[in-house]
Amino acid sequence: MGEAKRRKQTGAPAPRKSGNRPFFIAVGVLAAIAVLAGIYLLTAPPAPSSDELPVADPGAESFPARLDQFGVSIGPEDAPVVVREFADYQCPACGRFFSATERLKKEYVESGQVRFVYFDLPLQQHKNAMPAALAARCAGDQDAYWPMHNKLFASQSDWSDADDAAAVFTRYAGDLGLEERRFQTCMTTELHREEVEQSRRVAIQLRVTSTPTVMVDNIRLTRPGWAQMSAVVDRELKGESK
Repeated sequence: MGEAKRRKQTGAPAPRKSGNRPFFIAVGVLAAIAVLAGIYLLTAPPAPSSDELPVADPGAESFPARLDQFGVSIGPEDAPVVVREFADYQCPACGRFFSATERLKKEYVESGQVRFVYFDLPLQQHKNAMPAALAARCAGDQDAYWPMHNKLFASQSDWSDADDAAAVFTRYAGDLGLEERRFQTCMTTELHREEVEQSRRVAIQLRVTSTPTVMVDNIRLTRPGWAQMSAVVDRELKGESK
């Protein structure tokens, strides 16, 4: 019976069929909850006492602090915990990890709890990794190592495949207010290449072969990211306070 005819005979509209709509709504809600729970589990720091956190190998010695001179550091020299990263500016995974190091600086380095040391490990397969490492060091000659470091990672996709990455980096130097001619001369002469090579030799000495490799004191992270790194840092800080 049609709707119009039903209304004419009964004076009331026909009841609507609910169908499967409530079922699909319920499924959608459950799916959304599952996604949110997954995001939380991936990003929330594990408890500092978690058995899932990496520990130093049995009998492992302390990290040879004398090697830090071949990296670039930020934070107090007497900080109770030291985080070290071996990275390649062109490495996509290093680019993703960059946000974690920025957060580390704000939450731990600025408060004096952590010193962060960055080691250059430019990989052979990345043609612009060495020029990028040189660019950061050249900017350091004008007291702008970390601003250039940040710019390189934040803009990684813009220069990774560039045919003339040095020209891009010179433009960045200008954006940072540096003296471009001095920066360009530094880049052209590869003034800091030996320093970058020394940093790479440190990685070889420590058998670091992939980027990013991150160490909290002498503990190598198994899943470099904010969640694991911050949890290990917190555990180390609590150990130092005992």
